[in-house]
Amino acid sequence: MIFSKILFDLAMRNVRLHFLRSVLAAAGIVIGVLAITAMGMLGSTLQLSVSSQLSEGANTLVIYPKTVSSSDEGITGRQLRDIKLSAGTNPVIPMMSGSDRIAVGSKNGYATIYGLDPGDIGDIVEVDRGVSIRGGEGALVGPALAEEYDMRVGSRIFFGLDGGRSLRVVGILKESGFSGTMMTDNAVVVSESAFTSMYGDKGYTMVEVIVEDLSAIDRVKENIESKMNRREDTVTVWDSRAFLDTINEALGSISLFVMAIGGISLIVAAVSIFNVMLMSVSERVREIGILRSIGVQKHEISLIFLYEAVIIGFAGSLVGALVSFIGGYALVSFMFHETSFFFAPQTLLYVPVGMGIGIAVCILSGVYPALRAANLNPVEALGAE
Repeated sequence: MIFSKILFDLAMRNVRLHFLRSVLAAAGIVIGVLAITAMGMLGSTLQLSVSSQLSEGANTLVIYPKTVSSSDEGITGRQLRDIKLSAGTNPVIPMMSGSDRIAVGSKNGYATIYGLDPGDIGDIVEVDRGVSIRGGEGALVGPALAEEYDMRVGSRIFFGLDGGRSLRVVGILKESGFSGTMMTDNAVVVSESAFTSMYGDKGYTMVEVIVEDLSAIDRVKENIESKMNRREDTVTVWDSRAFLDTINEALGSISLFVMAIGGISLIVAAVSIFNVMLMSVSERVREIGILRSIGVQKHEISLIFLYEAVIIGFAGSLVGALVSFIGGYALVSFMFHETSFFFAPQTLLYVPVGMGIGIAVCILSGVYPALRAANLNPVEALGAE
């Protein structure tokens, strides 16, 4: 144990003697660990944030007609009754959708229009300001659309190229983000009767089934498919869990790819440390010969240089991890305005992983120089200048 400490002290002494060179070698490790750790933490935070947002609708089945175009009929009233029978006691929410030109004051453009039964609106969206739709009149507006057109409760929206139909805004919706089905932040929600009076009744564009017991979602899906597609395929039943899995897989692949790009800097750092260690061996040939002559074994000579690589790697990895933690926190706070997912174990795991990779790269880079030092001929080493 004491002799091992002496070997470590010899390695530490050499790092101090060539401090600037060691710092430059460690800088590559700092950059590599920073790239891997920061990108990994950012990707994990993004994945957790998106998963949390989408998982709120993970108990939803969405039924679409098999073919949808401007000339096709959507889901009919009879099909809707069959869906309700298949869904049992789970809430079934039919909706119509389309896009149209809107005008508010002097501003005009296009927006998505949703038509729902007023009794179902509370199950899909939440009103932030104003009230929900009662009866056939009034419209609810997404927050992003309201901000873009400077709309508030009481504003009037004109629909169509000629602006022949108008509705008064009775409420502004809460921000909902992207749920995979309805995207109401940039949309207008009207009653089903108002929608059909403006665009005609071509059936429902889609039907949502909110399965109250998540463990029963597969059974409910199978019931709907067997009922609706018994003779021919008339509808497509989409499971929101599949969408969540796809998003998670895509985000994971992107995060891994970005981390791999960051890992290139570790390859550069490995070459730098390899050169530093070879230079250290060349400069200390006579010292190695003296150590061998007093009985120091080959593996102990190797340990001196491996210790040196570990010291450089640990210092660089520690600094890289600290910088990535602080920088990652600042970046997540700026991008998401929410840092709770940053402190999740899945995210913080990238700190020790990044450090471990950095130290491992240094050790691997020091193996060959350490072996070369151990295999020097003691007699020739003593005679070296």
